[in-house]
Amino acid sequence: MYCSDIKVAILDMYLNYPNMGRKNITDILDNQIFPLEYKIYNIRGANEVPSMDHDIYIATGGPGSPLDGDGVWDKNYFEFIDEVRAWNKKKTKKKYVFFICHSFQMITNHFKLGVVCRRNSNAFGIYPIHKTEDGITDDILIKLPDVFYAVESRDWQVVRPDMEAIRAFGAKILCLEKIREHVEFERAIMAFRFSKEMIGTQFHPEADIISLYENYMQPEKQRQLKEQYGERKFMQIIENIRDPYKINLTYRIILPAFLRYAVSNLLYLNSNSKSSW
Repeated sequence: MYCSDIKVAILDMYLNYPNMGRKNITDILDNQIFPLEYKIYNIRGANEVPSMDHDIYIATGGPGSPLDGDGVWDKNYFEFIDEVRAWNKKKTKKKYVFFICHSFQMITNHFKLGVVCRRNSNAFGIYPIHKTEDGITDDILIKLPDVFYAVESRDWQVVRPDMEAIRAFGAKILCLEKIREHVEFERAIMAFRFSKEMIGTQFHPEADIISLYENYMQPEKQRQLKEQYGERKFMQIIENIRDPYKINLTYRIILPAFLRYAVSNLLYLNSNSKSSW
C-alpha cells in the first residue's frame, strides 16, 4: 500500500442542508502532504452507506435531533459502524473513524456510553474545551494546550457518562465543555476515544477561520446572528475567529493529526507485511 492507495469515505449527515463542514473536511483532505482518495456518501439524505473498501471514515455534523431516524438509513448506518467495530476486533488492517458533532451524539447514544439530551439553550460560538487526564496524553490531542478553543453549534449534548459501560467498552473521555461556575448544569462530554481506531468530538475541528469569517461577515448572516445572539456576542465571535491561537490551532491539529495517525499505522503495517493486501 502507498499513500495514494488510501481511501477515505466522508459520511455526510447534513440531510442535504447547505453547510460549510463538508467542504472544510474535503479541504483538509486535499491539503495533506500525502494524497488521499475520497468519496462522499449522503447518509441521511439518500441512505448511502459506504462499503468496507475504505480505510478511513469521517462522519460529519448535521442538523436536527441525533435521536431521530426513519428506521432505514439510521439502521443501515449503525449496522455499518458495528461492522467496522467487528472488523477492527478481528483484522490486522484496521479501519479508522472520526465522528463530528451530530455523528458524535448519534454514536455515543448507539454505544450507550452516556445520555444524549437537548441543551437548556443553544451553544453557538467559540468556546474553551478542557482536556481530561486521558485527553492530555492522547495521540490526536497531545499538541493542543490543556485548554483549547473550538467552534460549537449545537442544541444537543452528551452528559451523564456511564463509567461502567465506558470501561467495559474500552473507551476514554478526552475532553469536557467549558466550566460554568454560575449554573448548575452538567458539563457535557466534548470528546471520546471509543477505541484506538475510533475517536469523536462534540465540537467542530474542521471549522477554519477563513470560511467562518467570510460566512459571518455576509450582511444577511450578520443580521441573523445579531438578532439571535446580540451585537456583543457577535463581535466576540469575530474577535475569537481572528485569534490565531484559538480555532485556527484546533483546525490545524486535530483532523490532520487523526489522518497522520491513521495513515502512518496503515503504511507501517504494510511495510512490515510479507504480502500485499
